[in-house]
Amino acid sequence: MDIGVVLQTTPPSSRVVDLAKKAEMFGFSHVWTFDSHILWQEPYVIFSQILAETRNVIVGPMVTNPATRDWTVTASTYATLNEMYGNRTVCGIGRGDSAVRVTNGKPTTLATLRESVHVIRELGCGRAVDYNGSSIRFPWASKSELEVWVAAYGPKALALTGEVADGFILQLADLSIAEWTIKAVRDAAEAAGRDPKSVKICVAAPAYVGDDLPYMRDQTRWFGGMVGNHVADIVERYGENSAVPKALTEYIKNRQGYDYNEHGRTGNSHTTFVPDEIIDRFCILGNADEHIRRLKELKEMGVDQFAVYLQHDGKEETLEAYGEKIIPAIQDLGKAKQ
Repeated sequence: MDIGVVLQTTPPSSRVVDLAKKAEMFGFSHVWTFDSHILWQEPYVIFSQILAETRNVIVGPMVTNPATRDWTVTASTYATLNEMYGNRTVCGIGRGDSAVRVTNGKPTTLATLRESVHVIRELGCGRAVDYNGSSIRFPWASKSELEVWVAAYGPKALALTGEVADGFILQLADLSIAEWTIKAVRDAAEAAGRDPKSVKICVAAPAYVGDDLPYMRDQTRWFGGMVGNHVADIVERYGENSAVPKALTEYIKNRQGYDYNEHGRTGNSHTTFVPDEIIDRFCILGNADEHIRRLKELKEMGVDQFAVYLQHDGKEETLEAYGEKIIPAIQDLGKAKQ
């Protein structure tokens, strides 16, 4: 199982690049970032510098959306980065959250998301695609390779992911929810005539290595609020008594609004509704042994990558603990099964 890291492109950008370099040094395979151009800096510019100062890590957004940029621009950006630095990019994409809501927009439809996945991937792989009535391709991108991974929670989005995506991103580490969503994705892939195991599975959640559990909970409570935005959309669409697990939907009953100016930040004042139990299920907190235990469970479920959200005050300590103890232990688990 690969281990990635998710960073925010908060100034100074040199700090983001430095964390990415440390992540590579400690054995992380992927460096993801938020993509919300009003709240934080432009990720693709920073990706270029990360790629220039590293040798192996793969970079991509967690996640972009079909609304912020023209799809051909997005695809061209990936193809350009691939030409400059080798094929070391991945496109994580969803319907859109903070990037569209802070400009009073709305998440795109699933139909739009489906079409954007096709256009971005085909162009990003140097192939021709029909777009706005024209057949287009990048004549300079014949060697570019790009996978598109879709972030999803609800039944229809999970089905779309299984039908068209190269990978599935689940932004929480709860085992029961992971089991339900992974099954939904793989069932949809099989129904579409695809190999279910061909869809890569990425679980992404805050991970904090330490001993002070109450403190770590407060540092990561923001995540329950972020997930709650998507859950609120699901409840509005499917109702409170749908097939969506109660383990995902019940906790937002006391949710009252959300301020995107505090999005993804420790101390977010609109996340007091998130109980400790949700944090313990959605995040991975504790000493190195606890992280290894949780990651082993995810690996046995078929998860291909765990991506560490690093939005807390223990960044370096967590990177170091993963590099020195946790990643080697997970790698040893893989060797033992060979």
